[in-house]
Amino acid sequence: MWLRASCWLAVAVTFSAQAAQRPRIVGIANIAVKVDNLDEARKFYSGVVGMAEAFKTSYTTVTGDLACFKVNDRQYVEVSPTLKSETEDRLIRIGFETGDARGLRDYLASKGVQVPVTVGKDANGNRSFEVTDPDGHSVQFVEYLPGSIHSRNFGKYLSDKRLSDHILHVGVRVVDPAKADGLYKDILGFRLQWKGGRRGDRPEWISMMVPDGYDWVEYMVAETTPSPRELGVLNHYALDTLDVQKVYRTVVERGYKPPSEPAIAVDGRWLLQLYDANYTRTEIMIRKPVRTPCCSPNLDDFKQ
Repeated sequence: MWLRASCWLAVAVTFSAQAAQRPRIVGIANIAVKVDNLDEARKFYSGVVGMAEAFKTSYTTVTGDLACFKVNDRQYVEVSPTLKSETEDRLIRIGFETGDARGLRDYLASKGVQVPVTVGKDANGNRSFEVTDPDGHSVQFVEYLPGSIHSRNFGKYLSDKRLSDHILHVGVRVVDPAKADGLYKDILGFRLQWKGGRRGDRPEWISMMVPDGYDWVEYMVAETTPSPRELGVLNHYALDTLDVQKVYRTVVERGYKPPSEPAIAVDGRWLLQLYDANYTRTEIMIRKPVRTPCCSPNLDDFKQ
């Protein structure tokens, strides 16, 4: 009896250890936002940013279809024409790619995170599910599957007019960074890249890299309630470039005048800011700093 009980205990311990392992989270998959006019959004996301509108996607968490603008085969900007109010948050969700959506769901459940009961194929043919982060943002994890609308279109809709072929990071408004760390750092394993602010003594921006890749989520720390325009600045995505001045000239040639010229931010990087008609920000960034960052070292381990 003791031997049998010991065997069952060993099996249980082994199973528990396996269940506690976190599947890989390799990078940003998407950002989804609301607009009030899809035709105007097309002028910006296709006409200015240069992404092809590849196909439509649908999710049980979003009313109607989303227009899917393609950055690359694994990263997308999804746009829903469901913005009804000036005061409404434009952000629908941010998304990350995982190699095992079911395993990640089980892992998060083991850590006390509220997750769906099961993870099956979504309407697009992938496995995906969403959780809510401590600031109320929807966070999606997607596993691309053969035969899905995304995988069927790998290699297609890669416009040569794209300002960039890679989303570096997504940013979300965060009230309490310690609470955000409870999910992103302590449970999901995101790692610090850099943190800083204009005053130097209080971080306003905290970059947390995905555990198994080099993209990141940026905590946009804002304790006071922002206006809709401010929310569009806070909840954003950033595209990678090696020549921000060229990007600036390109968007001007396309008829878009940025509110300001490229500048070096306190993190030592060149930045350019673009906005759709509903204030959602597209940031253009040169990843490698050209100046020593303020406030803390940049721990980015990506090799360009």
